[in-house]
Amino acid sequence: MTTRLRLAQCGLSAGKKARLHRILYKHGLGNGTALFLPYDQGLEHGPRDFFADPIASDPKYIVRLALEGGFNGIAIQVGLAEKFYWDYAGEVPLILKLNGKTDIPSDRSALSPLHACVEDAVRLGADAVGYTLYVGSPAQDADFAQYRAVRQEAQRLGMPLIVWAYPRGEAIEHKGGKDSFYAVHYAARVASELGADVVKVNFPHPEKHTDVPAAYAGEFSSQEAIDEVVRAANRTMVLVSGGSRAGDEVMFEKAQESMSAGATGLIFGRNVWQRDHDESLRFVDRLRQILAKYPTP
Repeated sequence: MTTRLRLAQCGLSAGKKARLHRILYKHGLGNGTALFLPYDQGLEHGPRDFFADPIASDPKYIVRLALEGGFNGIAIQVGLAEKFYWDYAGEVPLILKLNGKTDIPSDRSALSPLHACVEDAVRLGADAVGYTLYVGSPAQDADFAQYRAVRQEAQRLGMPLIVWAYPRGEAIEHKGGKDSFYAVHYAARVASELGADVVKVNFPHPEKHTDVPAAYAGEFSSQEAIDEVVRAANRTMVLVSGGSRAGDEVMFEKAQESMSAGATGLIFGRNVWQRDHDESLRFVDRLRQILAKYPTP
C-alpha cells in the first residue's frame, strides 16, 4: 500500500489549506479521504444521462443526495450553483466547475471554454474550483493560456484548484485512446507540472496499448498502472473517476485499487445517481467502507 499524501506536503497557501482541510476532515468520513459527487454531465453529455433514473435530472435531488450520502463535496456548474446550492450552503462543500463544453462537436480539437471565475466561487461559498484540461488536444495552446489565468486567480484568492485532466484529441485516439495507461499517466503528470492542487483522472487501462510509446507496450496489471498514475502526480492529490455506469463489483475493485495506490479519494457520479435513491445510498456506503480503511492523519 502506498503512503497517502498529507496536506502539509502539498505546498499550499493558508487559504487553500484551510479549505481543503474543511473538505477532507470536516465532511465525509473526516479521515483525510474524499468522496465527491460530480454533476456536470448535463452540460458535458446532455440530459440522456438522466434517462436511467429521471429524478436525477433534478439538481435539488442531487445536492440532497450528496448530503445524505456523506459526500465530501459536489461538483456543479455555475448556473446550478446559483439556483440550487444555496438551499444546502455550508452543509456540503461546493466545487464550482469553471469550464465545460457539449459533446456535440468532435473531440479532435477539444477545448473547454470558461463560464465562471474564481471570484464566482468565493461569492457562492465554494471550497474549491474545477477546471477541465484536455491533455493532448491540438487546442492546448489556448487551453494552457486559459488555465494559467485560472490558476493565478485561484492562487491569489486561496482557492484549491482541482484539474479534470482528460486526454483528448486525434493524436490521443491514435495512441491507445483516452483511458490508456499512457494517456492517463501523462495527464496526471501534466496536471502536477502545471500547478494543480488536486487532479481528477480516469482509471487507466494498460491493456489498451496500440501504437503507444514503447515503455507502455509491456504487460502491466491494473494495480501497477494506477500505482504509477498516482506516483506521477507526486505532491498533487489524486481523485479517481468512476466514469460510465458499470457493474458494482467492478467499481468496488476500481475504488480498492485506487486507494491502495495512494489516491486521496474517488469522484463517482453516474455510478451513484443512475439508480434509485435507496440503491444509491447502499452503493455509496460500500464506497465509504473502502475509504474508511485508508485514513490520512
